[in-house]
Amino acid sequence: MPRWLNRNVWGMTITSMLSDACYEMVLAVLPGFLPIIHVAAAALGWIEGASDAFSSFLKLFSGWYSDKLGRRKWLIVLGYLFTGTGLSIFSVAVTWIPILLGRVVSWFGKGIRGSLRDAMLSESVDAEVRGRAFGFHRAGDTVGAIVGPLAGIALLSILPREFPNAGPDIPFRTIFLLSLIPGLSAPLVFAFMVRETPRRPRPGMKLVASIRQLPRAFRRFLGGVGMFGLGDFSPTLLTLAAATLLRSTHGPIRAAQLAAVLYVIRNVVYAGASFPIGALADRMAKLPLLSGGYLCEAIAAGAVALLFRGTSAAFPILAAVFVVSGIFAAAKDTLEGAIPPDLTGEDLRGTVYGTLGAVNGAGDLISSALTGTLWTMASPVVAFGVAASLMALGAVAVLWTPIRSPVRGGTAIQ
Repeated sequence: MPRWLNRNVWGMTITSMLSDACYEMVLAVLPGFLPIIHVAAAALGWIEGASDAFSSFLKLFSGWYSDKLGRRKWLIVLGYLFTGTGLSIFSVAVTWIPILLGRVVSWFGKGIRGSLRDAMLSESVDAEVRGRAFGFHRAGDTVGAIVGPLAGIALLSILPREFPNAGPDIPFRTIFLLSLIPGLSAPLVFAFMVRETPRRPRPGMKLVASIRQLPRAFRRFLGGVGMFGLGDFSPTLLTLAAATLLRSTHGPIRAAQLAAVLYVIRNVVYAGASFPIGALADRMAKLPLLSGGYLCEAIAAGAVALLFRGTSAAFPILAAVFVVSGIFAAAKDTLEGAIPPDLTGEDLRGTVYGTLGAVNGAGDLISSALTGTLWTMASPVVAFGVAASLMALGAVAVLWTPIRSPVRGGTAIQ
């Protein structure tokens, strides 16, 4: 077994796999549920944007607080507990309000643990193999994002036959409750498998002062990430687009199933590409790889805009779009995790990842809300066309970051 594939890397990977299986099971079928309770694309865009932004701004606070406290593990366990239980609230939804509440509760947990887990992962391996560790983690994470939607698709096929006299909403509500099984398993795995080496507490550490200490190169990197984030809408909107384009040909239930299959295809590509991209990043410049990943999503959004110029789209064409989007997801999540330590030192590692999360959160709020609103108020052609343009600009902007050799320091946790 490679030296970098240690207990912590395994523990975090299995935890993320279970957590992803929980919420991806829900998110894969959610676009098919929303029309049943009459929730519009604009509402979904604002819900996705607001919850993602709330989560990401919490990453800034939790990252800074963990640097100040000198510990991260039990905050992460608490975060996974919230993430694993929040989406079950969807089971009682008859309007958009419980959808928003469930998203906020779940993404509250995601906000607590996201930056802290990445900081712990970066501290658990040596600098020269950091890309592989993040790639392996993202690949395992995405296995859950494959298993979850597949379970949702299977249940969406089985449950209507088991309850033939139930309303069309009952299979969806049952899936939301069943998501608690992997959701509650995730914090238990993290608690028992992951080891933490406590760091020196810094009780006098101030949030604003810590942000001001971040290196100029990292701030330049955040500018490119933020520009891209203005167009980087939630993948739930991409799945909703597929369900909408397929509905006229296949009907609402079948279209929801096919859209979920497309989401699984995206996640299969995401899982398969994450480790190769991470390993490649350990051997060459990371920024061009990230820029190329950003361009993939711009191309995918542009393709969706073109498809909406008609009234429907063939499944193979949509599959190609989701494949390109999967390559983007692998590059973004692997490289945005691996690049920050090359630009910063160890002392503010939680604050570094928290600030990155906050920038992504601002982009999530604007991009998902903008895309959903333009879709409803103007047209999906305009919505996805604007998103593609903003993401292309971000792909160029991120290349302006001055980057040096990876910063080394500390001892990896074995």
